Amino acid sequence: MEVLLIILAVGVIIYFFRNSVKKPFLAKEEKYQSIDDRYNEERRNRELEIDSLLSKMGKNGIQDLSEKDRKRLEKLSKK
Repeated sequence: MEVLLIILAVGVIIYFFRNSVKKPFLAKEEKYQSIDDRYNEERRNRELEIDSLLSKMGKNGIQDLSEKDRKRLEKLSKK
């Protein structure tokens, strides 16, 4: 019975302090200096993903891509 009360007490304490415990471990480090840097990084990532999808196409063309890859390529090409 005492063990159950201790486990329950620990659970309540963790519940109330969950945000203060989570933040230090999940804090993202801001690596962008400006909005332009963020835009350029996102643009570069899109270009790399498009290049990856195009290289998958190989010599058979778009038939080499899965349906998911085709939709992703179409979405990226519209941006």
